[in-house]
Amino acid sequence: MTDFFKGITPLRYDPSSTDLAFRHYNPDEIVMGKRMEEHLRFAVAYWHSFAWPGGDPFGGETFERPWFGNTMDLARMKADVAFEMFDLLNVPFFCWHDADIRPEGDSFAESLRNFEEIIDYFGAKMDGAKTKLLWGTANMFSHRRFMSGAATNPDPDVFAWSAATVKACMDATHKLDGQNYVLWGGREGYETLLNTDMKRERQNAGRFLQMAVEYKHKIGFKGAILVEPKPQEPSKHQYDYDVATVYGFLKDFGLEDEVQMNIEQGHAILAGHSFEHELALASSLGIFGSIDMNRNDYQSGWDTDQFPNNTPEVALAYYEVIKAGGFKTGGTNFDAKLRRQSLDAQDLIAAHAGAMDICARGFKAAVAMTEDGTLEAMRQDRYAGWDTSDAKAMLASDFSSIAERVASTGIDPAPRSGKQEILENIVNRFV
Repeated sequence: MTDFFKGITPLRYDPSSTDLAFRHYNPDEIVMGKRMEEHLRFAVAYWHSFAWPGGDPFGGETFERPWFGNTMDLARMKADVAFEMFDLLNVPFFCWHDADIRPEGDSFAESLRNFEEIIDYFGAKMDGAKTKLLWGTANMFSHRRFMSGAATNPDPDVFAWSAATVKACMDATHKLDGQNYVLWGGREGYETLLNTDMKRERQNAGRFLQMAVEYKHKIGFKGAILVEPKPQEPSKHQYDYDVATVYGFLKDFGLEDEVQMNIEQGHAILAGHSFEHELALASSLGIFGSIDMNRNDYQSGWDTDQFPNNTPEVALAYYEVIKAGGFKTGGTNFDAKLRRQSLDAQDLIAAHAGAMDICARGFKAAVAMTEDGTLEAMRQDRYAGWDTSDAKAMLASDFSSIAERVASTGIDPAPRSGKQEILENIVNRFV
């Protein structure tokens, strides 16, 4: 045991508590036939919680963590602290990038040795812990070698380095019985077309993803391969801009039945969408997988990765998750970080506890809306005309026969209310 969380006891469900506790999240509460924990499948993000130093675009490190540094001893201390926090929060899952958990070596081989040693250390800790791995991924955006991308880099040696890195991370995820593997193209984009061969970069990115899927089957990994859309930031244009863009990419390379989506609230906002829009679209396309739960500061122009605190927003998101059939291998990963002035260990626990409570409140509201059924009944009524035999026959016909029917029957459609305000009022009954 370390003493980083000294004086903080494991959190319990206690609606009347004025201290660190869960006031809304009861992991054992049965909702829609399952325990709340099994529905929400919370995960802690290793990078924000234990590796992020507290910087922003205008200032550097504000956090002084005893495990910060580039040695294996400190990496093991970081893991010790992480698993202590997992126990305090009683979370079922965590997620990592390779660079979060191991020191950077002087060569690929040294970095790989460091990584594999920490993976073994994780494995030993997981043997005696509740917390499992939701997903692993590779950081192919922070190091300067990736300044022009990884799979889309103009240098084939960087492509090779990246492929070897993803292989190692997939091997590690498989070894730890991870339930998914995520590919996040943090630098898969361009700054200017003046030095960019977009067709070549896109083709190389497609082949890279095909290789990842091929390797998944080669090693017998049963989890899902997830792609996480990321618009604008950091590149001027990202090839993985949003769900629609990624789906077109998957279709181009024959991967739409092999790859699902990990969708983040903050990224959806940066793409000009709502979180629920991206979730609903992924569900309708059959590629919904998992979510990164956070929020942006709507008065800032970048991805601020704040912990969620808006119950109505969360409720609408989980409403779409429920409509999609809920999580299978996916879950709710808190891709969120403390504010750089929140320095204390207690802040880290409180941030996660509050986020878990907000998600529980939002999820229960979404369940209530689902069980009430009014929203779906009104939606179905709006499109009921399409279930008639005439409408179905029209879709099987052609323009000429449709035009003849319009002329002969004197069709003159009258506008019908979309009832948006009434629907919003119904949502407000539950949140």
